[in-house]
Amino acid sequence: MSPAPFVTTEWLAANLHSSSIALVDASWYMPAAKRDPAGEFLQSHLPGAVFFDIDGVADKTSDLPHMLPTPEDFARMVGALGIGSDQTIVVYDESGLFSAPRALWTFRTMGARDVRILEGGGAKWRAEGRPLESGEPQIEPRVFTPHFHPENVRSIAQMRDNLETRARKVLDARPAGRFAGTEPEPRAGIRSGHIPGSGNVPVGLLTENGLLKPASDLQALFAERGVELSQPITTSCGSGITASTLALALEVAGAKDVSVYDGSWTEWGGDASTLVEK
Repeated sequence: MSPAPFVTTEWLAANLHSSSIALVDASWYMPAAKRDPAGEFLQSHLPGAVFFDIDGVADKTSDLPHMLPTPEDFARMVGALGIGSDQTIVVYDESGLFSAPRALWTFRTMGARDVRILEGGGAKWRAEGRPLESGEPQIEPRVFTPHFHPENVRSIAQMRDNLETRARKVLDARPAGRFAGTEPEPRAGIRSGHIPGSGNVPVGLLTENGLLKPASDLQALFAERGVELSQPITTSCGSGITASTLALALEVAGAKDVSVYDGSWTEWGGDASTLVEK
């Protein structure tokens, strides 16, 4: 079983300067937000953090956004960031809880032994008046030894097979209108609708403060949506970001077999040969 996925700001403050901790800012925003997370990181970030570029630590040969790189490429890129596979990797984002789960899932999929998310993210740290830094961090490269976990990720071929077998329940985290095909997709050339047979869990995972809801609340939410936590589940969204948040929520609620469809709707909806339901 994976270790508890969150650490508190108090815990991080007490362990901030430990060499056994790798602190990672994985902030990412939708293209429409027109924000520069790397530039914002240089202006201000948590002490000792390095910036993990979700779009950069990715498969550069794919036209799809931020697809998983090969384990070897991932190891090379994060090792250059000073992140070692023997460290406790603490990930945060500046939205509270938006893109950090994608980084958590990526590190876990690549075999990191211990990955956590800073509860409340950079927003909570800043609200508590804790120290910050600016500028480029001082990085000493480390060795990241990958151990790829293919069970964590699903390809389009596996998703096509699942249409026949229905061995896995597919849950889509996109807004209800996009799932139903009544609202257009934000990316040009992508059809509206959803993967046949999939369910929709677009809201309700976070508290008003941007924290993941307690396990009991999440269990109730999934029960309302007809999700059986004992069944194998694959999550999807627009491009694999919020699918990772949904996967994290399922894990906290008690699901044991959860994977992420890496290409998500950008791949499925952009492929004219796939079946689409509305």
